[in-house]
Amino acid sequence: MSKPDQSNEIHIVLGLGTSGLGAAKLLASEGQNVLVLENNSNKKLEQLSEQLTLKGIKTILLGEELNIKNFTPWLGKISSIIVSPGVDWQNITLKELRNKNINIKGEVELAWERLNHIPSIGITGTNGKTTVTNMLHHILKFNSFNTDMGGNSGKALSNIALENIEESSKNLDWLVMELSSYQIEASPKLSPTIGIWTTFSPDHLERHNDLESYFKIKRSLLDKSSIRIYNSDDKYLSKKRKELPDGIWVGANEQYSYSHHPKFWVNKEGYIFEDELKLFHSSILKIPGEHNLQNLLLATAAARVIGIEYKLIAKSINTFAPIAHRLEYLGKKGNLKFYNDSKATNFESSVTGLKSFPSPVILLAGGKQKKGNPSTWIKQLKKSTKGIVLFGISANDLKKQILRSSYKGEIIIKENLEEATIASIVLAKETNSHTILLSPACASFDQYKNFEERGDHFKNLIKKSEILT
Repeated sequence: MSKPDQSNEIHIVLGLGTSGLGAAKLLASEGQNVLVLENNSNKKLEQLSEQLTLKGIKTILLGEELNIKNFTPWLGKISSIIVSPGVDWQNITLKELRNKNINIKGEVELAWERLNHIPSIGITGTNGKTTVTNMLHHILKFNSFNTDMGGNSGKALSNIALENIEESSKNLDWLVMELSSYQIEASPKLSPTIGIWTTFSPDHLERHNDLESYFKIKRSLLDKSSIRIYNSDDKYLSKKRKELPDGIWVGANEQYSYSHHPKFWVNKEGYIFEDELKLFHSSILKIPGEHNLQNLLLATAAARVIGIEYKLIAKSINTFAPIAHRLEYLGKKGNLKFYNDSKATNFESSVTGLKSFPSPVILLAGGKQKKGNPSTWIKQLKKSTKGIVLFGISANDLKKQILRSSYKGEIIIKENLEEATIASIVLAKETNSHTILLSPACASFDQYKNFEERGDHFKNLIKKSEILT
């Protein structure tokens, strides 16, 4: 590590999560004076703070929400403030600091300033972006490209930037980035070589306030991308087509007008085409759901733009494994199959999960409900399920919303996921259902650190023999 800069200037990093840690270490490696402010305080964070102090990175555990007084001792000395995705970009304290002309940027933008010489793919969308990101990264790796994956999944981009500084011989061919609206909003300079927009539906409205604001943030990434790829099957994107900058459209749906026919499409027999060129059959993809066919088309389009031969794309996809926590198959007990879809943190994503399996399904859902209209989700519940087991802080509210629709199946409420899992197995046997699907339609923060922790808990529950007997 370089010697710390002895000037008065200081870079303040907000948050001690993965992104904040990456940003702090990246700046410290460049010899900058770094201070990390974390609004939480617990034993684990105290230990982490001590470790960072030994590396020359000062950390303060505030134990309270951000306030302008937290920055007062350093006003006049702040070179930049680096914001983690978990910190609201429109936070009132950040607004006050901007009014003082202080340079504020997101962790992704900090990393981008050091990575923008590398050809890159930026993937965004309400749902599907994790699968497309992992699929593209797999295709590139399989075909011997030196590539790395980060952002909203994989590594923090700051960690990738740090690795590229420390390993100057790495010379990445491509950087594959999954980008959330939070990350895009805080990174106005971000401009990938290829931008991909998977889907668009209401999400994160508790932070972005309205659908149009959310749409503008997502669109800003595509506006700044050199090449753009869109999903024609998404109704909202398709409706906005004339407003969006030109790009490549893909679609698995057969109902297209001649003027809006996608460049990458699927025929009735399941073959994927690039214009009139037959590429390969969609059955090479081993994960369920029509939405994953759309994801395959998006990844294929990007791989073809990069110049990968279609036969090599097919070989890559044939070895692509399902993503953890996204329709992840966990095994079966007798005739009963278990799937972990913990990443479905909104109604739209849960609908996609339900559509991937034949009826009847027993659904496990609940957690912290986000803003959004549940009507499409409830309509799909009626088609796909014979019973629902709800858990978490929003369980009672969800039950009321479902009952208003005259749902005919049984609705059970349990306090936590363990009790809900046991109840779902009993209910599946009573209703002769063959699939138990954890697809919560809610955020996990009422009982878990994140959706990964929730999904891992479910996987461990399924492994426990006493639950399966």
